Amino acid sequence: MSTSTTNNISAGQVKELRERSGAPMMDCKNALTEAKGDLEGAMVILRKKGIATAAKKAARITSEGSVASYIHAGGKIGVLVEVNCESDFVARTDDFKDLVKDIAMHIAASDPKFVRKEDVTPEAYEKEKDIYRAQAASTGKPANVVEKIVEGKMAKFYEEVCLMDQPFVKEPGINIHQLVASKIGKLGENISVRRFARFKVGDVGETIAVSKPAATEKAE
Repeated sequence: MSTSTTNNISAGQVKELRERSGAPMMDCKNALTEAKGDLEGAMVILRKKGIATAAKKAARITSEGSVASYIHAGGKIGVLVEVNCESDFVARTDDFKDLVKDIAMHIAASDPKFVRKEDVTPEAYEKEKDIYRAQAASTGKPANVVEKIVEGKMAKFYEEVCLMDQPFVKEPGINIHQLVASKIGKLGENISVRRFARFKVGDVGETIAVSKPAATEKAE
């Protein structure tokens, strides 16, 4: 890190990055320096740092947290979500509350069926895989190519039905896993989405998703 590069980073740039990322001032300055003043590049650096921090904290127990509700579309869609953290102190911060509200709003908009890919039931997994395999096989491609096609379609399936793999509706450049990881980096505690329920007027049944015990937001 050269002194000249550091001196070229203005206080205004640091302030803007801090407002966008919520990261500490010195982390913002260091990220801007590493990215040679590029704001988007600095955001990527901060997100990577947040995910790395999340991985280190992933084994820590989350026994506190908050439940939030969100009502959408004129009372036609309702969501309840439980998000856990390590301490009541963090659970009461505006950053954590905003995260829980954002996740509830995202669930209302994106209609996930599971919290994370590990929670997908064997029945749902095999059903989708069989459908994709039949579709790929009908093209007449070799078996090894068919399996690669199926793997790609299953990755897309997870993005569609698993909350943590879905692109965040307010910022599609990141997924919910990355959103949570960035808050772990900022707040310094492990955070885990425990469960949610989504109700829609007229639906035959509501979506209720519960994460498997001891699930954590490990970095991919």
